[in-house]
Amino acid sequence: MGKYALMNNVYVLGGFATMGGMLFGFDISSMSGVVGTARYQEYFNHPSSSLQGGIVASMAAGSFAGALMAGPLGDKISRRRTIMLASLIWIVGSIIQCAAVNASMLIVGRIINGVAVGLASMIVPVYQSEIAPKEIRGRIVSLQQWAITWGILIQYFIQYGCSYIQSDAAFRIPWGVQVVPGLILFGGTLLFPYSPRWLADQNRSEEALEVLANLRANGDKNDPAVVAEFKEIQDAITFDRTQAARSYGELFRHPYSRRVFLGMTLQSWSQLTGMNVAMYYIVFIFQGAGITGQDANLQASSIQYVLNVVMTIPAILFIDRWGRRPVLLIGSMFMALWLFLIGGLMGKYGSAYQLAGNATTTWAISGNDAASKAVIACSYLFVCSFAMSWGPVSWTYPAEIYPLRIRSKAVSLSTASNWAFNFVLAYAVPPALEHIQYRTYFIFAGCCVAMTIHVFLMYPETKGRTLEEMEELFNSDIPAWKTRALPASHLDADIERIRGEKTEVSEVK
Repeated sequence: MGKYALMNNVYVLGGFATMGGMLFGFDISSMSGVVGTARYQEYFNHPSSSLQGGIVASMAAGSFAGALMAGPLGDKISRRRTIMLASLIWIVGSIIQCAAVNASMLIVGRIINGVAVGLASMIVPVYQSEIAPKEIRGRIVSLQQWAITWGILIQYFIQYGCSYIQSDAAFRIPWGVQVVPGLILFGGTLLFPYSPRWLADQNRSEEALEVLANLRANGDKNDPAVVAEFKEIQDAITFDRTQAARSYGELFRHPYSRRVFLGMTLQSWSQLTGMNVAMYYIVFIFQGAGITGQDANLQASSIQYVLNVVMTIPAILFIDRWGRRPVLLIGSMFMALWLFLIGGLMGKYGSAYQLAGNATTTWAISGNDAASKAVIACSYLFVCSFAMSWGPVSWTYPAEIYPLRIRSKAVSLSTASNWAFNFVLAYAVPPALEHIQYRTYFIFAGCCVAMTIHVFLMYPETKGRTLEEMEELFNSDIPAWKTRALPASHLDADIERIRGEKTEVSEVK
């Protein structure tokens, strides 16, 4: 394996970078595990549904700002250094959150944590897409979603264990533990190579070729795959420099506006599935299903988190074989089905309900064990459907459809759209559960139907193509639903041509 074995292995780099996604997962569970506990409710004076929504949504507000910052930072200081900056900001936010003495201080800590999550959630998929070969790009970027699910699961079990502590440590320990992944991410990223595409764009061609050779061919700069891909990168950069000066304005003009719109709406749709809301407020959802008691609720929730981790694996393994379009379409159709069933079951078998010390849960199923189990089963199936589809693809697709000249800025807008909707939903769902109750699920189900139609009509298939070939794909007049039948990548033919030329030269010698 030699000196190139670890820190030039795409799986190692792509996998380790996803600790940035794990930060997001940690944050989700850092709230979902405590919002229904007596210690948290008592210490923060039984926050109203609006205040609870504000506490949870404050992280998304910070993430919105962080995602927008990550665009220019990724271009200016590099993808690698932006990840390092995110890890340092995360450490600061976690310390403040752990030390919070009131809701205001908790919100400040969560906003700072959010900035870190926004930076990491935007720049990590870009870094992954730029180091990965086209054959496994979807798999590598999908690791981001898997890391999120692991962060949710690990932190949730930390919360579960700490829930038995009869002091404020019940929520301070889980919030303080969040410092650890931040430290690990910072230390590991020190060993990362820069993105070869970023280096080439900075006129550091020799370094770019060296990194690409290390990633693709154990350092062999003359390998046909390295030569062909490097030439493609250089040609794309040369073309970019014939265009006007780079600015945010060009993102909204032809020929890029369509792709920017697709990336932003895909990330927005991923929130409108209701998945992150289900993660944040899973305690309230299961209370609505009739599960009462801290132990029963935490155990039922933990099953959902385990399923989230396990069911992301098929997408990681097969996304580059199945393609992006079918995964999105099938996923959204099934999510709509489960959400309609949850809303229907709770509407038919539920009734007005009030839980002491909880202003959010005002409708629940009571006395009907079969209906309660059916709602929980549909909730689990909803999570599985998301984990196998929109979870990984919503990070993969925006990171691969833009040209290098606008990639960082465009992905920052896509990710910021994700966090904007995350903020709105995290803030609005507790009041929605309080006032319109089970009808909330119908709203998300309707969104899943709408996104199915949108993907079918507007989203081309991107699997098997290099980042540089997206220009040709999106500038063609071929309808999105016919793009799966397009010819294979040009890069494969270029590699074979270069390999043949080298063979001819060696034979002449």
